[in-house]
Amino acid sequence: MLKQVLVRAGGLAVVVVAATACGSSGAAPSNPDLAPRGTAMTTAKPTRQDLTNKVSLTGKVTMNPVFGLVAPIDGQVRFMDVKEPTSTPTVATRIGSVWANGEPTWFEVPAGAAFSGRLVDDKATVTAGMPVASAKLAGYGIAADIDSAQAYRIADGAASVQGQIKNGPGPFPCTVLGTIAALPAGTVPAAPPEEKKDEEKDKTQSTGAPQAPQKDQSGTGQKSEATGLRLVCTAPGDVKLINGAAATLEVVTQTSANALVVPVEAVAGGQGNGKVEIVKADGSKVIADVVLGLTDGKVVEIKSGLTGDETVSLPGPNLPTAPQQQDPNSPKSGS
Repeated sequence: MLKQVLVRAGGLAVVVVAATACGSSGAAPSNPDLAPRGTAMTTAKPTRQDLTNKVSLTGKVTMNPVFGLVAPIDGQVRFMDVKEPTSTPTVATRIGSVWANGEPTWFEVPAGAAFSGRLVDDKATVTAGMPVASAKLAGYGIAADIDSAQAYRIADGAASVQGQIKNGPGPFPCTVLGTIAALPAGTVPAAPPEEKKDEEKDKTQSTGAPQAPQKDQSGTGQKSEATGLRLVCTAPGDVKLINGAAATLEVVTQTSANALVVPVEAVAGGQGNGKVEIVKADGSKVIADVVLGLTDGKVVEIKSGLTGDETVSLPGPNLPTAPQQQDPNSPKSGS
């Protein structure tokens, strides 16, 4: 409705007509649209903190778990004849080598475990990191299955592993054995024919009668079974383990101490490279390329591209869209 207001200015009375909104609720509230991405609604400054990448695995306590040994280098594998131990080995057992440029690089079964099978043929060409033999731990270990999505994160390097037994001891450091790669069935070669003949001849001469065949002594006498992707580790000796008990393994795959970080919302892009929008003191903005590192889902490491003194906008900048290609079969404008 209209409202007349009498204003006296310089001795003269002036009538001012003012419009007022009808109703008792007053002026209607405004309803602004959301600001588009790229508008600096909030800013943040880079900070420094320690970052870790972790993978959590579900496993269980297992008796005598099998694990794989890998080729140390590219080359041709040569196996040794390994005799079955009469007791748990207390020192490492050398089982073969990979030859390259006329020189051998040896691989061995660690102490506390025994050779369990060959995973490739003798004199086969192998690559570094390829499983070539299996071994069996004597005693308790913790085995956790791994899916393919986790495998590549862990394969880049398990910096450390912490174990926790459900409703039991933990957390405790767990020492990783061998490789996480899936293993084919291992094979144990038969003893050479000459050795078998000599053994039978000696037994005949000593007893006067042929003896029954004995178990093959060139290995464990049993081949190892195939396994899927899994991680096997051992707990400290003072940790009480029960076969079959459920366990959780936390694998730290990467660490970065005192890393320069910004909120993940401030970065556009990923997989090692991204862009941030720097807000200068005068309010102007500039897009900067950055190299990304680790992330915990809240912040992301900036390996290069920022010094730490900048102010960045949140949300991050819009990435430019790729130019559309004109269809060569479409009619040209003006034709």
